[in-house]
Amino acid sequence: MTQPLPTTPPTGHHHRPFAHDPGRWETERGRAQRAGHPRDRTCSAAYRPVLVLERTSWGWLAWTVPGDGTPPELPVQIGVLAPGPTRTQRLARRWLLRGPAHRIPLAPASRASLRISTTVVAAVAHVAAGYALSQGTPVGLVLPAMLLAPLLTEHLPDRLDDRAGEHVRSVEGDAACHYLQRLADLHTGLVDAAAGSDRYELRRSAEIGHNLLWDAADLLQAHGQDTRPVSAQLIDRERLMLQLAHQVAQVLEHARAKPPSGDAGQADGGESSLGPLPPGFEPGTTPTPVPDPATSPRKGSQPMTQAPSDDPRRTLDVYLLLAHEPYYPSDGTQEVNATVVAATSLLHPQVRQPDGARIHDRLTQGRRPGEIIPLATLTHELDGGAQWPYVGDWEKVTTDLVRLVRTAECDALSLGLPTIARALICTGPNNHVRTLDTAADYTLTYGPKERGAVLAEIDTYLACLVAEQGLWPGDNLLPPLFHQA
Repeated sequence: MTQPLPTTPPTGHHHRPFAHDPGRWETERGRAQRAGHPRDRTCSAAYRPVLVLERTSWGWLAWTVPGDGTPPELPVQIGVLAPGPTRTQRLARRWLLRGPAHRIPLAPASRASLRISTTVVAAVAHVAAGYALSQGTPVGLVLPAMLLAPLLTEHLPDRLDDRAGEHVRSVEGDAACHYLQRLADLHTGLVDAAAGSDRYELRRSAEIGHNLLWDAADLLQAHGQDTRPVSAQLIDRERLMLQLAHQVAQVLEHARAKPPSGDAGQADGGESSLGPLPPGFEPGTTPTPVPDPATSPRKGSQPMTQAPSDDPRRTLDVYLLLAHEPYYPSDGTQEVNATVVAATSLLHPQVRQPDGARIHDRLTQGRRPGEIIPLATLTHELDGGAQWPYVGDWEKVTTDLVRLVRTAECDALSLGLPTIARALICTGPNNHVRTLDTAADYTLTYGPKERGAVLAEIDTYLACLVAEQGLWPGDNLLPPLFHQA
């Protein structure tokens, strides 16, 4: 990767506890102070501080309560749930974040202790055993149950802790928490951007961010919370998280930069329908309203839609979308790598014939008025391209069409599509496009839903362009194949 690492300023989500709700911190701090004294200089190394837990969609942060009342800057523990948490994993988090067990020392100078719940269960088991024996229950049943109940109460929570720990990764220590706090800060920005949005790239960025956070926590936990042995891997994950944050910022900025309703070149004025696409989708040329033909007639003025056919299955008011080798209309302009033309441009005499007329015949069968049909859709309908030799030479036909557009012999909507969008219109309607990030070993998949979003966005620009007059297909057109004798 030759581009410099984009730097995204910290969002500050987790530089203080409950950054979105400062009042919550005051409430939790007061509750923690009532439960036990806060951490201060008089606390010994063995002192277990009272913790305030901040739960998030991806895990939790545990904060101490400083004695001076100021919010802490660094959590003492960060936990990360496995990506795509299930109900079981969320229950595991709830179990791990339960209150600490109260214990009773067995002797003043001894470190051995028992849970209060164990002594309570032992007392209840002793009373229950006495009652069961008085009712004639065999000793062989009563005695094992009386002994087993307190043993389970004492040791079962530890076993459940181990099982629940399989679904989370927790990090402790200043160095490890400081690193993961930065990563969690960036990831929370991705989660906030994706919340309530149907844009695929925002939701997918949040999913990838959760995977990066999980991987980093797993590395730190596996190496005893020491960042030094895995510093290179941690840096790679932070770089990827920064890139995700930068891409999301671009998507949001692009959405905010959309002109308001009524501006030239913008059909709906609202949020772009290209939710599932990567950022950067822009038309090669901004559509502008076409002058009124009554006051400014166009050369060879000929509407795209011809007389209706006797065949009800045919729709002439359709468009062909084709991808082609990129070109620049003039110096300093945006690259054009895809073009939309009226279907009847295939009947132009400067297009290879009868190939163009045959493709037009296939293109107009069973379509909706105004539909945009990518050339790849025709390929899909022709048995994956196996029947193209019986229809026509599509490569020469599309080359001729692009030449017509560049020499102004017909009208067109010229587009500069980003890589993924262009790849999607070059595939069939049921195919998928996959991209691999070799550094992070993550794969992104785009499919029919994303392809439909590309076509919907192109349709938006085209509708604005043809609102007053349709695309001019050219002069001296040949009759359609189904009208020829």
